[in-house]
Amino acid sequence: MTESTPRAAAGAMRVLRYAWRVPWLLLHVLVLLPLTVLLISLPTARLRSGDGRLDDRLIRAWSAGLMRVFGFHLYRFGEPLHGATLFVANHVSWSDIVLLHSQRMMGFVAKREIAGWPLVGWMATRGETIFHERGNTESLGGVMHEMLARLRGGRAVGVFPEGRTRDGAEVGPFHARIFTPAVEAHAPVQPVALCYGAHCSAQAVVAFHGREGFVGNFLRLLGEPARVADVRFLEPIPAGSEEGRRRIAELARERIVAAMQ
Repeated sequence: MTESTPRAAAGAMRVLRYAWRVPWLLLHVLVLLPLTVLLISLPTARLRSGDGRLDDRLIRAWSAGLMRVFGFHLYRFGEPLHGATLFVANHVSWSDIVLLHSQRMMGFVAKREIAGWPLVGWMATRGETIFHERGNTESLGGVMHEMLARLRGGRAVGVFPEGRTRDGAEVGPFHARIFTPAVEAHAPVQPVALCYGAHCSAQAVVAFHGREGFVGNFLRLLGEPARVADVRFLEPIPAGSEEGRRRIAELARERIVAAMQ
Protein backbone atom coordinates (compact mmCIF):
# COMPACT_ATOMS: atom_id res chain seq x y z
CA MET A 1 0.00 0.00 0.00
CA THR A 2 1.45 3.37 -1.00
CA GLU A 3 1.12 6.62 0.93
CA SER A 4 -1.31 7.87 -1.66
CA THR A 5 -3.80 5.05 -0.94
CA PRO A 6 -5.14 6.49 2.36
CA ARG A 7 -5.36 9.92 0.74
CA ALA A 8 -7.33 8.51 -2.16
CA ALA A 9 -9.66 6.70 0.22
CA ALA A 10 -10.16 9.85 2.29
CA GLY A 11 -10.84 11.84 -0.88
CA ALA A 12 -13.39 9.28 -2.03
CA MET A 13 -15.18 9.43 1.32
CA ARG A 14 -15.28 13.21 1.15
CA VAL A 15 -16.87 13.03 -2.31
CA LEU A 16 -19.47 10.60 -0.98
CA ARG A 17 -20.27 12.91 1.93
CA TYR A 18 -20.75 15.83 -0.47
CA ALA A 19 -23.01 13.65 -2.64
CA TRP A 20 -25.14 12.87 0.42
CA ARG A 21 -25.12 16.22 2.20
CA VAL A 22 -25.44 18.73 -0.63
CA PRO A 23 -28.99 17.54 -1.53
CA TRP A 24 -29.94 17.71 2.15
CA LEU A 25 -28.45 21.20 2.40
CA LEU A 26 -30.45 22.33 -0.63
CA LEU A 27 -33.61 20.87 0.89
CA HIS A 28 -32.88 22.59 4.18
CA VAL A 29 -32.23 25.94 2.49
CA LEU A 30 -34.68 25.96 -0.42
CA VAL A 31 -37.65 24.26 1.26
CA LEU A 32 -37.35 24.27 5.05
CA LEU A 33 -35.90 27.77 5.34
CA PRO A 34 -38.75 29.49 3.41
CA LEU A 35 -41.24 27.38 5.37
CA THR A 36 -39.63 28.47 8.64
CA VAL A 37 -39.65 32.12 7.55
CA LEU A 38 -43.35 31.82 6.68
CA LEU A 39 -44.29 30.22 9.97
CA ILE A 40 -42.38 32.68 12.13
CA SER A 41 -44.02 35.55 10.23
CA LEU A 42 -47.52 34.47 11.27
CA PRO A 43 -49.26 36.29 14.16
CA THR A 44 -49.40 33.00 16.06
CA ALA A 45 -45.59 32.70 16.02
CA ARG A 46 -45.26 34.72 19.22
CA LEU A 47 -47.59 32.48 21.20
CA ARG A 48 -45.92 30.73 24.11
CA SER A 49 -46.00 27.03 24.86
CA GLY A 50 -44.13 24.85 27.35
CA ASP A 51 -40.57 25.77 26.34
CA GLY A 52 -40.88 29.22 24.85
CA ARG A 53 -42.36 31.05 21.91
CA LEU A 54 -43.26 29.17 18.76
CA ASP A 55 -40.95 31.24 16.54
CA ASP A 56 -38.02 30.57 18.86
CA ARG A 57 -38.73 26.84 18.78
CA LEU A 58 -38.90 26.86 14.98
CA ILE A 59 -35.55 28.64 14.65
CA ARG A 60 -33.99 26.26 17.18
CA ALA A 61 -35.27 23.31 15.16
CA TRP A 62 -33.98 24.76 11.87
CA SER A 63 -30.57 25.48 13.44
CA ALA A 64 -30.33 21.94 14.84
CA GLY A 65 -31.22 20.60 11.41
CA LEU A 66 -28.45 22.62 9.76
CA MET A 67 -25.91 21.21 12.22
CA ARG A 68 -27.08 17.68 11.38
CA VAL A 69 -26.67 18.39 7.66
CA PHE A 70 -22.99 18.99 8.44
CA GLY A 71 -22.79 15.67 10.27
CA PHE A 72 -22.81 17.03 13.82
CA HIS A 73 -24.54 14.96 16.50
CA LEU A 74 -25.72 17.45 19.12
CA TYR A 75 -25.51 16.89 22.86
CA ARG A 76 -26.47 19.33 25.59
CA PHE A 77 -25.20 19.25 29.15
CA GLY A 78 -26.77 21.45 31.78
CA GLU A 79 -29.68 23.83 31.35
CA PRO A 80 -29.68 27.38 30.00
CA LEU A 81 -31.10 30.00 32.32
CA HIS A 82 -34.42 31.61 31.47
CA GLY A 83 -35.02 35.32 31.23
CA ALA A 84 -32.39 38.03 31.28
CA THR A 85 -29.01 36.30 31.03
CA LEU A 86 -25.63 37.11 29.52
CA PHE A 87 -24.42 33.88 27.88
CA VAL A 88 -20.67 33.83 27.22
CA ALA A 89 -18.97 31.13 25.13
CA ASN A 90 -15.63 30.24 23.61
CA HIS A 91 -15.41 31.11 19.92
CA VAL A 92 -14.31 28.54 17.32
CA SER A 93 -16.11 29.20 14.02
CA TRP A 94 -19.32 30.48 12.39
CA SER A 95 -21.00 27.26 13.52
CA ASP A 96 -20.94 28.49 17.13
CA ILE A 97 -23.94 30.76 16.48
CA VAL A 98 -25.89 27.93 14.86
CA LEU A 99 -24.95 25.52 17.65
CA LEU A 100 -26.08 27.92 20.39
CA HIS A 101 -29.26 28.84 18.54
CA SER A 102 -30.13 25.16 18.33
CA GLN A 103 -30.44 25.17 22.14
CA ARG A 104 -31.47 28.66 23.24
CA MET A 105 -32.50 31.80 21.39
CA MET A 106 -30.38 34.81 22.29
CA GLY A 107 -29.41 38.07 20.62
CA PHE A 108 -25.72 37.78 19.81
CA VAL A 109 -23.12 40.49 19.63
CA ALA A 110 -21.28 39.83 16.36
CA LYS A 111 -19.16 41.60 13.77
CA ARG A 112 -21.13 43.45 11.13
CA GLU A 113 -19.74 41.32 8.27
CA ILE A 114 -21.77 38.34 9.48
CA ALA A 115 -24.97 40.05 8.33
CA GLY A 116 -23.90 39.38 4.74
CA TRP A 117 -23.03 35.71 5.19
CA PRO A 118 -25.36 33.20 3.51
CA LEU A 119 -27.71 31.34 5.90
CA VAL A 120 -25.87 32.36 9.04
CA GLY A 121 -26.44 36.04 8.25
CA TRP A 122 -30.18 35.49 7.90
CA MET A 123 -30.33 33.49 11.09
CA ALA A 124 -28.26 36.05 12.98
CA THR A 125 -30.45 38.92 11.79
CA ARG A 126 -33.66 37.04 12.59
CA GLY A 127 -32.19 36.17 15.99
CA GLU A 128 -31.93 39.90 16.78
CA THR A 129 -28.14 39.98 16.61
CA ILE A 130 -26.48 43.21 17.72
CA PHE A 131 -23.98 43.95 14.96
CA HIS A 132 -20.74 45.69 15.87
CA GLU A 133 -18.30 47.47 13.56
CA ARG A 134 -14.85 46.54 14.83
CA GLY A 135 -12.55 49.40 15.68
CA ASN A 136 -15.44 51.86 15.87
CA THR A 137 -15.76 53.34 19.37
CA GLU A 138 -19.17 54.82 18.63
CA SER A 139 -20.41 51.42 17.44
CA LEU A 140 -19.16 49.75 20.63
CA GLY A 141 -20.96 52.33 22.75
CA GLY A 142 -24.18 51.59 20.88
CA VAL A 143 -23.68 47.85 21.35
CA MET A 144 -23.20 48.23 25.10
CA HIS A 145 -26.30 50.42 25.35
CA GLU A 146 -28.41 47.88 23.43
CA MET A 147 -27.10 44.98 25.53
CA LEU A 148 -28.05 46.83 28.71
CA ALA A 149 -31.53 47.64 27.37
CA ARG A 150 -32.19 44.03 26.42
CA LEU A 151 -31.01 42.63 29.73
CA ARG A 152 -33.11 45.14 31.65
CA GLY A 153 -36.01 44.12 29.43
CA GLY A 154 -35.69 40.50 30.53
CA ARG A 155 -34.08 39.20 27.34
CA ALA A 156 -30.99 37.07 26.77
CA VAL A 157 -27.78 38.23 25.09
CA GLY A 158 -24.94 36.02 23.84
CA VAL A 159 -21.33 37.14 23.45
CA PHE A 160 -17.94 35.68 22.55
CA PRO A 161 -15.68 37.53 24.98
CA GLU A 162 -12.49 36.51 23.13
CA GLY A 163 -13.55 39.00 20.49
CA ARG A 164 -12.51 36.81 17.55
CA THR A 165 -12.01 33.24 16.44
CA ARG A 166 -8.64 31.53 16.86
CA ASP A 167 -7.05 28.33 15.60
CA GLY A 168 -8.98 26.16 18.03
CA ALA A 169 -5.90 25.25 20.06
CA GLU A 170 -6.75 27.40 23.07
CA VAL A 171 -9.31 29.73 24.60
CA GLY A 172 -8.06 33.30 24.47
CA PRO A 173 -8.41 35.91 27.23
CA PHE A 174 -11.90 37.31 27.85
CA HIS A 175 -12.36 41.06 27.44
CA ALA A 176 -13.83 42.39 30.68
CA ARG A 177 -15.61 45.40 29.19
CA ILE A 178 -18.24 43.24 27.45
CA PHE A 179 -19.48 42.14 30.92
CA THR A 180 -20.36 45.71 31.94
CA PRO A 181 -24.04 45.56 30.84
CA ALA A 182 -24.60 42.41 32.93
CA VAL A 183 -23.11 44.10 35.99
CA GLU A 184 -25.21 47.25 35.50
CA ALA A 185 -28.40 45.28 34.79
CA HIS A 186 -27.78 42.88 37.70
CA ALA A 187 -28.19 39.99 35.27
CA PRO A 188 -26.58 36.56 35.76
CA VAL A 189 -23.72 35.45 33.52
CA GLN A 190 -23.80 31.84 32.31
CA PRO A 191 -20.62 30.42 30.74
CA VAL A 192 -21.13 27.99 27.86
CA ALA A 193 -18.43 25.60 26.62
CA LEU A 194 -18.68 24.71 22.92
CA CYS A 195 -16.88 21.47 22.18
CA TYR A 196 -16.47 19.84 18.76
CA GLY A 197 -15.43 16.20 18.53
CA ALA A 198 -14.97 13.66 21.31
CA HIS A 199 -13.25 15.38 24.25
CA CYS A 200 -13.04 18.60 22.20
CA SER A 201 -10.63 16.89 19.80
CA ALA A 202 -11.91 18.65 16.67
CA GLN A 203 -11.66 22.30 17.72
CA ALA A 204 -8.79 22.93 15.31
CA VAL A 205 -10.63 21.12 12.51
CA VAL A 206 -13.74 23.28 12.84
CA ALA A 207 -11.80 26.53 13.28
CA PHE A 208 -10.88 28.74 10.33
CA HIS A 209 -7.60 27.63 8.73
CA GLY A 210 -5.14 30.38 7.89
CA ARG A 211 -6.85 32.95 5.67
CA GLU A 212 -9.84 30.70 5.09
CA GLY A 213 -13.03 32.73 4.78
CA PHE A 214 -16.61 31.85 5.60
CA VAL A 215 -17.38 30.16 2.28
CA GLY A 216 -14.18 28.11 2.35
CA ASN A 217 -14.78 26.97 5.93
CA PHE A 218 -18.44 26.24 5.17
CA LEU A 219 -17.63 24.05 2.18
CA ARG A 220 -14.76 22.26 3.93
CA LEU A 221 -16.88 21.40 6.98
CA LEU A 222 -19.64 20.12 4.72
CA GLY A 223 -17.29 17.34 3.61
CA GLU A 224 -15.86 16.51 7.04
CA PRO A 225 -16.59 13.19 8.81
CA ALA A 226 -19.51 13.07 11.25
CA ARG A 227 -18.65 14.05 14.82
CA VAL A 228 -20.28 15.16 18.05
CA ALA A 229 -20.86 18.77 19.05
CA ASP A 230 -21.41 19.43 22.75
CA VAL A 231 -23.05 22.50 24.26
CA ARG A 232 -22.25 22.67 27.96
CA PHE A 233 -24.24 25.19 30.00
CA LEU A 234 -22.14 25.70 33.12
CA GLU A 235 -22.68 27.02 36.63
CA PRO A 236 -23.83 30.62 36.29
CA ILE A 237 -22.32 33.59 38.03
CA PRO A 238 -25.36 34.99 39.88
CA ALA A 239 -26.87 38.41 39.38
CA GLY A 240 -25.67 40.98 41.87
CA SER A 241 -22.36 39.20 42.32
CA GLU A 242 -19.91 41.32 44.28
CA GLU A 243 -17.19 40.35 41.81
CA GLY A 244 -16.13 43.10 39.43
CA ARG A 245 -16.42 42.68 35.69
CA ARG A 246 -12.77 41.63 35.33
CA ARG A 247 -13.14 38.87 37.90
CA ILE A 248 -16.43 37.76 36.31
CA ALA A 249 -14.60 37.49 32.97
CA GLU A 250 -11.86 35.41 34.60
CA LEU A 251 -14.37 33.12 36.34
CA ALA A 252 -16.33 32.56 33.14
CA ARG A 253 -13.19 31.66 31.20
CA GLU A 254 -11.94 29.38 33.99
CA ARG A 255 -15.21 27.42 34.00
CA ILE A 256 -15.23 27.04 30.22
CA VAL A 257 -11.62 25.87 30.07
CA ALA A 258 -12.20 23.42 32.94
CA ALA A 259 -15.29 21.99 31.20
CA MET A 260 -13.35 21.48 27.97
CA GLN A 261 -10.57 19.62 29.77
